[in-house]
Amino acid sequence: MSSNSFDLSLFLPWAKLIAFLVVLYLSYFIPKKVILKWLHLFFAKTKNKIDDLIVKNKLVENIVAIVPGMIAYYFFNLIPRFEFYGKKVSIVYVEIMLILLISKFLNFCNDFYNTLPISKNRPIKGYIQLLKIFIYIVGAIFVGAYILDRSPWGLVSGIGALTAVIMIIFKDTILSFVASVQINTYNLLKIGDWIEMPSFGVDGDVIDISLHVVKIQNFDKTIVTVPTYKFLDNSFKNWRGMYEAGARRIKRYIPIDQSSVRFLSAQEVEKLKKIKLLEEYLRQKEEALAKANKDRKDQIVLNGRYLTNLGTYRAYVYNYLLKHPRVVKNLTLLVRHLQPQADKGIPLEIYCFVDEIRWAEYEALQADIFDHLLAALPFFGLKAYQRNALVDRRDEVAQAIFEWPDSGK
Repeated sequence: MSSNSFDLSLFLPWAKLIAFLVVLYLSYFIPKKVILKWLHLFFAKTKNKIDDLIVKNKLVENIVAIVPGMIAYYFFNLIPRFEFYGKKVSIVYVEIMLILLISKFLNFCNDFYNTLPISKNRPIKGYIQLLKIFIYIVGAIFVGAYILDRSPWGLVSGIGALTAVIMIIFKDTILSFVASVQINTYNLLKIGDWIEMPSFGVDGDVIDISLHVVKIQNFDKTIVTVPTYKFLDNSFKNWRGMYEAGARRIKRYIPIDQSSVRFLSAQEVEKLKKIKLLEEYLRQKEEALAKANKDRKDQIVLNGRYLTNLGTYRAYVYNYLLKHPRVVKNLTLLVRHLQPQADKGIPLEIYCFVDEIRWAEYEALQADIFDHLLAALPFFGLKAYQRNALVDRRDEVAQAIFEWPDSGK
């Protein structure tokens, strides 16, 4: 045989290898295009939500992906020249696919759990992520041990010497896991809660709770991610109690002009008696004042007890809120004075709860209440305090002129 003749013995193993790889590819490609397509069409027609979650997490795709590795392991002996390394690669491939399959199955379990009502109060995403990290680490140890042809327990003992380094690497993961346990144990946070956390610019709804971060969608539609363990280091306000109570607080004041506060005359009291919300209040007050002023011999107002327009207005506001159909009566209801201030007059604070928790509707209801209360001020001879910018500016200019330095001219 001539030395230039083609040696089939060198080419044949490579030809077999190429043909075998083509078969392996077809063993994945055909089921994916035929079986999976048929399954997806079948799942789409069913009303069962579980098969939708199977499709979403690609569980069947991952099972199909294992098939070429199994075929390679059992039939690589047909190519003796590549059998050793072929089987080794096949086992590593199958192990990696199994790890990914377990990971996707855990995702499927989390998605299924999220369809249950309890998931809003007790999310398990953090635990699932921690379990996946553990599976990845164990899987990496076994894959590495097989490639290096060593016992996995030997690798584990070697890793034990690097515990301090591992603790540093996984510090945030460990802290986040502890935080997740405490958040779930004490029910501090759940998806859908409206929270405020000024130190991180958070003011919105919780949309996701994972092992490492909590996602919040602010009311301006921006997304803020906060490390989970930060919820134990920093204080935050959770508005869940408002939703559970079905009531939202109004805490706002009307600034009263101090110069408009005075005693009421007898004629003014008679006019105010026509207001139904004040009938009973004024009748009781007149009886009490008549007893208090019975022995008086002078007409000096300050030597007796008389009604004031602000006190009567305060009683009107309280009775108005007490009779309002949207104000919750079994929760705190206060109408009180705050400390008078030069730039705010006398703040008359209204503190109550209404049976509306939706933001826009709540603001509209609050505005209706204060529209009425502000419009009622003139009936009591009161004025709302408002700073007169022109007068203040004039006083500032006058003061500046008065203090202008002497030029000596």
